[in-house]
Amino acid sequence: MESSRPSNSPAPPTYPDDDPRISFYSANQENSPSRPQSQKHSTVLPATPFPTGVEPPSRTNSSGSSSDQVFLAPQTPDPSSSKPISQVSSPRVPAALSPPSLRESVLSPSSHLSQVVITPHEGEDEDAFHVRRTYAELEAVGVKGDGYAEGVERTRARLGSNRDSGLRALEALGDIADKKRDLTPREIEILASLDRYGFFSSPSHDRSLLLCSAPLSKRLSRVSTTTDSSPTAPPLKQQVLPQSSEKEIQRALKWARMLEPIVRDSGGNVIQWGIKASKRRKFRERVYKGIPDCWRSAAWEMMINKMSGAGWAEVERLSQEYEDYLQQPSTYDIQIDLDVPRTISGHIMFRTRYGQGQRSLFSVLHSFSLRCSECGYCQGMGSIAATLLCYLDPKRVYPALVHLHNSYGMHAIFKPGFPGLLEAIYVQERIIEQMMPGVYETFKQQMISTTSYATKWYITLFANSVPFHTQLRLWDAFFLEGPDIFIVVAVAIVWAPTDYITSKSASFETILSLLSSFFVPEDDNALLEWIEKVMSDKKARASMQQWRANWRQLVATGQDGKALL
Repeated sequence: MESSRPSNSPAPPTYPDDDPRISFYSANQENSPSRPQSQKHSTVLPATPFPTGVEPPSRTNSSGSSSDQVFLAPQTPDPSSSKPISQVSSPRVPAALSPPSLRESVLSPSSHLSQVVITPHEGEDEDAFHVRRTYAELEAVGVKGDGYAEGVERTRARLGSNRDSGLRALEALGDIADKKRDLTPREIEILASLDRYGFFSSPSHDRSLLLCSAPLSKRLSRVSTTTDSSPTAPPLKQQVLPQSSEKEIQRALKWARMLEPIVRDSGGNVIQWGIKASKRRKFRERVYKGIPDCWRSAAWEMMINKMSGAGWAEVERLSQEYEDYLQQPSTYDIQIDLDVPRTISGHIMFRTRYGQGQRSLFSVLHSFSLRCSECGYCQGMGSIAATLLCYLDPKRVYPALVHLHNSYGMHAIFKPGFPGLLEAIYVQERIIEQMMPGVYETFKQQMISTTSYATKWYITLFANSVPFHTQLRLWDAFFLEGPDIFIVVAVAIVWAPTDYITSKSASFETILSLLSSFFVPEDDNALLEWIEKVMSDKKARASMQQWRANWRQLVATGQDGKALL
């Protein structure tokens, strides 16, 4: 895929066909002879400026025979050395192989002489190592046009098979000049087209359904109806994008008065917030009204840490664990790399292949896949991590994911067999059976299993099932209340279109199509008010806990196989 480049930006450098740079890029690693098995895991590979997947020219040892490649990364200055920093040993990259812009980014003192040494671990899959090395190397030099360009694929399609791919790879690498230049008119135009959350446009969906507010104005209670209405809900023609309002600005000021600094870093910056004692009774109400976006990162971390009982020392420990895991291989690296570019790719942070957002997403998922041997990695984790990365840096996202895993029940959701998912579905079905018996009977008659439509809701925490601004509101409540919140959300989505589900003309196809829709609430406030009322009902919450216990008993006695629709 060719990178998009502003019309007034310089064209890629052109070289004569006999230029050594071209012959270098034509040396495809996949076509090169394999190393002897005894040498395969002894190579030290740096953050080289060469396209990943292409071997630099071979050197010969003192005996004249060819030896394994060993490229040295930039060395950290020796404090005892009298040499100026500009004379410290730098990568052994022949000048002919490195264009001026790239030499500047790698050899310049302003690059901080980054040292990245990537070594394959014993038994590590060659392709997995190629993926891990690519992300580590590009983290050191970056890529051009981050957020604006499409980028160049480097892991799923190896580079170097032809002259053009080598030049595109070279041109796509980051450099100091690109980071310091002014935005072009085209880039300014792109930024102006983004919505307030950083999306280029609203994602298009085959089936978008308006979640009407009228049913949500009624409390959850037992209803049993069969209607003569059409079984097909009218399609949603256009979504209204949310805008910041004067009311949100006022709420932001209230949050500023409600929260107080708890921990500051050495520079005096607040890194952990708490709730003022005099404002604690207001906190829950204000969370359900919607956390102002400027306070979301602080509020999310605060609620997650409170739910998990983690102090700042624990967050720092997990941040260090995250960095330690980056040095280790994961058997899931290839699959993670496949999923990264298709995770909320419509967002400017994740648009550019191997841009900062994609690199951060890969790193977080890579480290998290090593945290729990049972869960490892599964696809739904990507959407969760990407949403968190919109508000937190990677070193804070990893602790948040660990707390979601341990304290919010995500371990049971993601481990083999998805036992937490089945438990949530069992509780959801009991609520529907009790409060919407007509819907429950329709599901039985039409043989519609809850897993067929609700699995993606629980696996991704409703990412990609509702608009992003709605997802954020649901997550606000989730971090406050815990895993029961998404059972109530699932019930709300079934509650609102009850008339379509129980229509005399409804069929398996119409019902499953409806419940597989992308749901757009007519009013987010109406949806959250309905959810809050259910979550505030002590009897309903007690019933949910009892049904969870019942499910675990069914599992223990082997009777769970026939307990779900």
